[in-house]
Amino acid sequence: MNRAERPVNEAGHAGHATGEAAPLLEATGITKRYGRYTALDAVDLRIEAGRTVSIVGESGSGKSTLARVLVGLERADSGTVRFRGETVRGRRARRAFHRSVGMVFQDPYESIDPRLTIGEAVAEPLRAHRLHRHDEPGRVRELLDAVGMEGVEPDAYPHRFSGGQRQRVCIARALATDPDLVICDEPTSALDVSVQAQILNLLLDLQRRRGLAYLFITHDLDVVRRISDEVDVLLRGTVVERGGADQVTHRPRHEYTRRLLGAVPAVSPRERRIGAPLAPGSPTAPKSAEQTPA
Repeated sequence: MNRAERPVNEAGHAGHATGEAAPLLEATGITKRYGRYTALDAVDLRIEAGRTVSIVGESGSGKSTLARVLVGLERADSGTVRFRGETVRGRRARRAFHRSVGMVFQDPYESIDPRLTIGEAVAEPLRAHRLHRHDEPGRVRELLDAVGMEGVEPDAYPHRFSGGQRQRVCIARALATDPDLVICDEPTSALDVSVQAQILNLLLDLQRRRGLAYLFITHDLDVVRRISDEVDVLLRGTVVERGGADQVTHRPRHEYTRRLLGAVPAVSPRERRIGAPLAPGSPTAPKSAEQTPA
């Protein structure tokens, strides 16, 4: 059974019966204002372990603001975040939470400091959380290998790499602390179409191997169909529709969701399918640093 075929229960959470353990992450009443402008208006969010929740909406809907609030880059005006059933409050709790949550940003060109080697970029979370201090090079090598960068030297600088390769480095960095949840803020929108499927395949493969949960921020309904278990539709900082991926993308209840779907070009099921991961050396597989022009 693929993601879109999983049943949705009455609570709107695909494949989960009532009475199960607390969700991995539960946010309630998240509100964020900038002066008179309300970016998030009492947003609730629930993510189960090992599942993918997508937040969908047009530019300005509050998607990225929600992601930034959850990872601590913005402070909410009100609301509560619980992780594994415990409220995230206080310095120690926040530090433990941030160690358990990784983030992949939209633009791989801006999210890696060009003054750092890719190894140093991947090691940033390790140093921030004082992890693997006795075997940092080995851990960096392991992380680069995990994202398909085998054979690439950690002391290479970002300018040697394509956008897709840089995003792989960003994914490796997000995995550095062995998180349970990775927040992906439009991780493929800045990439060439030919590379987007490769990155999505990588994320799905990592989820299978590591049991990761994802919060996927996107405006791309086609991506939502491919990867999501549940979908929240955000309009002007408010969730207007929530449900399983199949229900939201095929039987939407809200007019705004129908308009979003109407803007997606119709493609055949075969074209929507994510291809199998490409073998190294195939014409469109990611090149190693040695193959990439400086």
